Amino acid sequence: MILESVITHVVEQQKNRIASRDSGLKRELIPAAQSLSSHALIISGVRRCGKSTLLMQMMKGMKGDTLLYLNFESPQLFEFSLSDFSRLDNVIKQKGIETLFFDELQLVEGWEIYVRQKLDEGFKVIITGSNASLLSKELGTKLTGRHITQELFPFSYSEFLSFRSLTPSAESLRAYMQTGGFPEFVKSGDEEQLATLFDDILIRDIVTRYGIKDIKSLQRLASYLFSNIGNRITATKLKQPMSIGATSTILSWFSHLEFSYLVSFLPMFSHSAKAQLINPRKVYAIDLGLAEVISTAMTEDAGRKLENLIFLHLRSKYTELYYFDDKGECDFIAMKHGAAAEIVQVCYELTPDNLKRELNGLLTAMRFFKQKKATIVTFANTDYIEKDGFEIAVLPAYEYLMKD
Repeated sequence: MILESVITHVVEQQKNRIASRDSGLKRELIPAAQSLSSHALIISGVRRCGKSTLLMQMMKGMKGDTLLYLNFESPQLFEFSLSDFSRLDNVIKQKGIETLFFDELQLVEGWEIYVRQKLDEGFKVIITGSNASLLSKELGTKLTGRHITQELFPFSYSEFLSFRSLTPSAESLRAYMQTGGFPEFVKSGDEEQLATLFDDILIRDIVTRYGIKDIKSLQRLASYLFSNIGNRITATKLKQPMSIGATSTILSWFSHLEFSYLVSFLPMFSHSAKAQLINPRKVYAIDLGLAEVISTAMTEDAGRKLENLIFLHLRSKYTELYYFDDKGECDFIAMKHGAAAEIVQVCYELTPDNLKRELNGLLTAMRFFKQKKATIVTFANTDYIEKDGFEIAVLPAYEYLMKD
């Protein structure tokens, strides 16, 4: 049980802390909280990607005396439970609150029941969390049809350019691929921040949350994945080298790592759901700066890093992504409404030696999905290819990433 006086103190403390913070770079994702009526807005994303700053930016321009912000990761709220919401209600009533901003609300079991209640009472509710399960299974039936979901990621390339006052170029792209987009690291350059962040996510979002005992094996697995971005991964083949007893354990840890946003697994396209589960998936890191610090790979593969970068760009735009392999691989198929919206091949440098291979995989995918246009993203090449009635734009990544 949390005393009402403690809740009031934490609300005031966090309000003052938020008011004194730098408003930061205006993010490309600024949801319109004012348009919310009967739906909760849920924003999820990896830790330290700027969700709290985004909430602060959303609060600006709204009536400050009718807003309540509460971060449930406050040490004073560690024991907060469903029954404590009645005391929070008293604080809300006393202050005449109309809009609720809740940070890391998923830490409170049964939170959906309370949010549904506040929506029924006419409150606007905005929630953030650092676990992707906020967008799916944890919503259960309590908020079905009553929520809007959006994801926030570390700085995009264009946000990185704005933050550093740079222009699109090969030089700024190279800097972004080295630094990544975590706002505090882009500002400070302190690699220890990223190492600490990695440990925080593993311990707080995975080990503690799911009661994992074998922490060392989980750390080894996560490090291995970060060292193999862009490669095909199967749990079965990792069981022995990782010295993990069961394939089911690895699959479970894959899920936890993906829900925490540390990595993403890209399935191979197939009309068969069973085949998608069986086929190897490609792994990508949430951020290239984090991958730079965590990876144990002895050699740098610039091509894989560029591929990871393009994946992150597409991941921020589309919810359904695949790679394609049918006698030739195509890196990314972005689907929308059951059809291919974008077909993208990534090649660090297009040369006479690899042109045929890259085109073969791309053209096979274009024929399969009946698309006449596609893109090859490179580090610095620019070209335009017409072949068999198909049109292929060859773009340097620093142009492709600025298109939208």
